[in-house]
Amino acid sequence: MNPRPSRRTLLSLAATTGALAALPTFTATAAPQRPSASTVLGSDPRHRLWWQAPADDHSMIEQGLPVGNGRLGALASNDPGRELLLITDAAMWTGGLNDTLDADGQFPYGRADFGSFTLLARLTVDLPDHDLSAVNDYRRTLDLSQAVLTTTYVRSGVTYRRRLFASRPDDVIVLHFTQSGGGRYTGSVTLDGTHGETDTGAESFGAALPNGLRYGAAVTAHGGGGRVRVHGARIDFTGCTDLTVVVSGGTNYAPDAEAKYRDPSLDPQKLARTKVRAAAAHPADTLLRTHVADYRALYGRIDLSLGESTAEQRSLDTWQRLTARARDKTPDPELEASYLQFGRYLMISGSRGSLPLNLQGLWLDGNDPDWMGDYHTDINLQMNYWMADRTGLSQCFDALTDYCLAQLPSWTALTRSLFNDPRNRYRNSTGKNAGWTVAISTNPHGGMGWWWHPAGNAWLANTLWEHYEFTRSRTHLARIYPLLKGACEFWEARLLPTTLPGSGREVLVADSDWSPEHGPLDAQGITYAQELVWELFGHYGEAAAELGEDAAYADTIAGLRKRLHLPEVSPETGWLEEWMSPDNLGETTHRHLSPLVGLFPGDRIRPDGSTPKDIVDGATALLAARGMNSFGWANAWRALCWARLKNAENAYELVVTNLRPSTGGGNGTAFNLFDIYEVEQGRGIFQIDANFGTPAAMTEMLLHSRPGHLELLPALPDAWAAAGHVTGLPARGGFVADLRWRDGIPTSLRLRSVGGRTTTVTYAGASRTVDVRPGRSVTLKGFTR
Repeated sequence: MNPRPSRRTLLSLAATTGALAALPTFTATAAPQRPSASTVLGSDPRHRLWWQAPADDHSMIEQGLPVGNGRLGALASNDPGRELLLITDAAMWTGGLNDTLDADGQFPYGRADFGSFTLLARLTVDLPDHDLSAVNDYRRTLDLSQAVLTTTYVRSGVTYRRRLFASRPDDVIVLHFTQSGGGRYTGSVTLDGTHGETDTGAESFGAALPNGLRYGAAVTAHGGGGRVRVHGARIDFTGCTDLTVVVSGGTNYAPDAEAKYRDPSLDPQKLARTKVRAAAAHPADTLLRTHVADYRALYGRIDLSLGESTAEQRSLDTWQRLTARARDKTPDPELEASYLQFGRYLMISGSRGSLPLNLQGLWLDGNDPDWMGDYHTDINLQMNYWMADRTGLSQCFDALTDYCLAQLPSWTALTRSLFNDPRNRYRNSTGKNAGWTVAISTNPHGGMGWWWHPAGNAWLANTLWEHYEFTRSRTHLARIYPLLKGACEFWEARLLPTTLPGSGREVLVADSDWSPEHGPLDAQGITYAQELVWELFGHYGEAAAELGEDAAYADTIAGLRKRLHLPEVSPETGWLEEWMSPDNLGETTHRHLSPLVGLFPGDRIRPDGSTPKDIVDGATALLAARGMNSFGWANAWRALCWARLKNAENAYELVVTNLRPSTGGGNGTAFNLFDIYEVEQGRGIFQIDANFGTPAAMTEMLLHSRPGHLELLPALPDAWAAAGHVTGLPARGGFVADLRWRDGIPTSLRLRSVGGRTTTVTYAGASRTVDVRPGRSVTLKGFTR
């Protein structure tokens, strides 16, 4: 029997959990506030990436440059004669609730049932006389500090320039073509759907997917000194001295389980037309200034220097620098810092006011991404957001919080109706069922895919809790409290008592599960689950105390936490055990570090003397055995773990490994800095998590924090040691740090409170206790090694 959750059940859960989130969607908004003065800055080469060739239309995922306003995104080719934009909306998803289990008690996982992230539209601007072969001095530049993509070239003595940006305030993408030297633009603009739409026009289209999701897009264009008119299915322009193209689009997705994740009142095509017309009523420079002011408010929070690169390195374009870095093995500190800032650029561009970043982030080159471009809950979704708080982008984290809360009614209903299905090998053998959990894959429609993932609820909850540790926001804590409690209720029903051989001590262990993503499929007490649940129970207790909620239940959970089995070191391998066995039951160099979640992202395993030495040594030995060369996201996780263990050179080696150029589909960094994952020999795909996980590792190398404790330069590599600084770096416990160093030693630390009051600052084994009131700051100097 496979009962489905009813609409009444979803309504009840939404009401009792308070989980319906106020997640913004594609919607009408008030006119944005325009800056009174120019916000456009001079281009700082430290924040500038540049290339000497456009993207090939057939290699857009490796060569196209990404823009986005947090919801609406595009990959741009920047070809002089044919600008191509592959446009996405974060909610452009096929599929649905997917609430009928397969014969094995697991979820279907295909494009027809679970669904897939897909493209919204294709926009082309054709300039027949501007073929690449007919132009000179071609360059395209991505200014990370202003989120503006500029293409320049010379044709017949005229310098042509186009600027591309995705504005959050105006909710549009803008292409602005200008020239100097008496040139003219003649060509056409074409907007097409990607799902076989039949009712399309030159300026807009609208349709619905088979799952009922409505979508639409619109474009408008205007020019100076020439003529712009609609001609059949395209917009033609002739003899224009300048041209502005404005495009927008979206869906009627709504973050509301009660409404089945749809807003039936919203007409996306009509709204897109309204948005492009409203934006086009303003000069392109006004739109640009508005966009830059909005973007800079986030990007400008952190300034980073890891040292100076050479003049020769600076003279190279971005791809040449990547190639030289890998070939010569010579550090390029400014390139490495710009990689971190590129991650911040992607975060701001991809995670504001809509769904969170999925495996593809916000960017696609077709409608068939691997793993459907889903939300993977056994590392990838969490890794996407490790960087946000650590690099001053806490507002970008909100998309993940909003998503989890909007999905919670559906996740809860599916858990209660389907998890204990007798065909599910991971069902609770206690026969009890409560709270909520997830599968390895989730979509935005409340649905799950692939196998059940019991510990996924704890990992998501712990990730949301860590955001509280950075921000100290009681509002956020109150919002996620039902989610934390529901995860605890699930584990209260799931844990099993068992007696440890030899000691006779009774402990609680997780029921049958799979340690992602290898080894036995039905092992009890896997370290992955034990560590995550131990963290979850501790976080819930703190949340209940802070909010004054459920004291009796918090005591119950605290009692369970004390009885949890925690992993031991294998006498056979010398490693921290992944399973409750001294034997290695999986792949030694497996990509996942599931048994090391207590080292990172958890805090239980600490190399500071507070954790038994044999546990730290066992974790270190296991990490070493996993190896130093894997997929991008796996290298990033390894780098984070080595940073926690204060092994600077290992952490740095893994960062640099991720920066190596990807060739022939191999692992590494693509032409456009996207991370490439070699899924099979000769076939690489884009998966965005390493673009965020690697910068997270870089910040952990500079500053490790947990509530009540900050450690300066815990894993500073020799390549960055000469001199550097980072300003605006957040720390858990409610602080922001401005840190400078020279010759590997901190020269000053300015610590500002954003909610924290007391913390211990440590460097080279020496500690100082700092008291500072919220809103105030303190400066420390005189550090010695």
